[in-house]
Amino acid sequence: MTSPSTTMTSQEIVDDCKQYTMWSWSKGSAVHPIAVERAEGVYFYTPEGKRYLDFNSQLMSVNIGHSHPHVLAAMKKAIDSQMLFVAPSLATAPRARLSKRLAALVPGDLNTFFFTLGGAEANENAVKAARLFTGRHKILSRYRSYHGATHAGMMMTGDPRRLANEPGAPGFIRVMDPIPYNYSFGDTDEERTRNHLIYLEELLQYEGPHTIAAMIIETVIGTNGILPPPQGWLKGLRALLDKYGILLICDEVMCGFGRTGKMFAFEHGDIVPDILTMAKGLTSSYMPLGCMAVSDRIARHFQDNVFYGGLTYNAHALCLATAEAVLDVMESEDLVAHAARMQHVMLAEMAALQSKHPSIRCHRALGLFGLIELQKDRQGTPMAPYGGSHPAIDKLMGFFKEAGLYTISHWWNIMCNPPLCITPEQLREGFAIIDRGLEITDAVVTG
Repeated sequence: MTSPSTTMTSQEIVDDCKQYTMWSWSKGSAVHPIAVERAEGVYFYTPEGKRYLDFNSQLMSVNIGHSHPHVLAAMKKAIDSQMLFVAPSLATAPRARLSKRLAALVPGDLNTFFFTLGGAEANENAVKAARLFTGRHKILSRYRSYHGATHAGMMMTGDPRRLANEPGAPGFIRVMDPIPYNYSFGDTDEERTRNHLIYLEELLQYEGPHTIAAMIIETVIGTNGILPPPQGWLKGLRALLDKYGILLICDEVMCGFGRTGKMFAFEHGDIVPDILTMAKGLTSSYMPLGCMAVSDRIARHFQDNVFYGGLTYNAHALCLATAEAVLDVMESEDLVAHAARMQHVMLAEMAALQSKHPSIRCHRALGLFGLIELQKDRQGTPMAPYGGSHPAIDKLMGFFKEAGLYTISHWWNIMCNPPLCITPEQLREGFAIIDRGLEITDAVVTG
């Protein structure tokens, strides 16, 4: 075995990781990871110095870019403070400061926070809070959704990763989205919103509204399509759930903290949820941290009633100090407004690609939350099946790897979610590589 003090090559790192670790959503024999030694800004590097443009912010999470000096300095200061971990039943200055700061930052009356180590745990605790507050047990979610790999997270998730985790706990009901994969609620936002809400209200009747605690949504769908809801749908959904006393949980683990050109994606719909979950961009993934925010009326309930949730690492001091520094950077560098401005650059680059490449089915972006869909024929058939892939897409991803572009594919989709600090020149650098690579998928398009 290699000594920990010895510099390892990329191959040694990959070989040892493959031999001694398990991999998310993969069989070990099929993974071909990139060995990473360091990262800075929008780039990361192998031990041999090969540079990759991080076009997916790792997992749509390193929002401020890699290795920001202000955050690194704040983390070192926190480590030197000699207070890294205390029991969650104790109070710390980072917990006091970050909670108060988030209360001022998050719109509406979401002023009380429960800290976790990630988004899935935040969603788990949101389910607990909704059930305890309402006294009801059912949770609604959508098929075009991903809410985490914990047990409740998987049961709320709609995509095929859920299937291998079934059977699961009862009480989780999934519904179609206003924009499903194939079925249509209409051709315009107005039709989709109206028809989907009619469908949803009928479903509520079938399930018994008095049994439903909450509906959880990704405010903007992430992995399963980078898809904003139709105009007016969030307001309509908020009104429908209010009518039956059902809570609205917005999962902004991926789409929050500036990713969509607003600090929080629900601001695009002019609503405020009852519960908000977040992670990823909260610390720019420099440290693991998730968070559940609850409205004042829910918080008042738990002043007089036990919240039956807890974690050893709840409100971990080092993680909270990291989040404080990340918020400093987002504010000082105006990254939310920058993401909104970069949307226009991204859409222009995508439009230019679509005019040139027959394998592009469509494209979209909200802020720096973007995606390119690929097709296998000129009739618009997705290049890969639901839950599957296509050899040409696999080859395309291999090309990106060789060319120094890091992103991920999901079925027939290519993700475009760089750090929010990316410049127009760096954004065009990424799309220039995609432009060259799309010749691979163009070659298999028929019709």
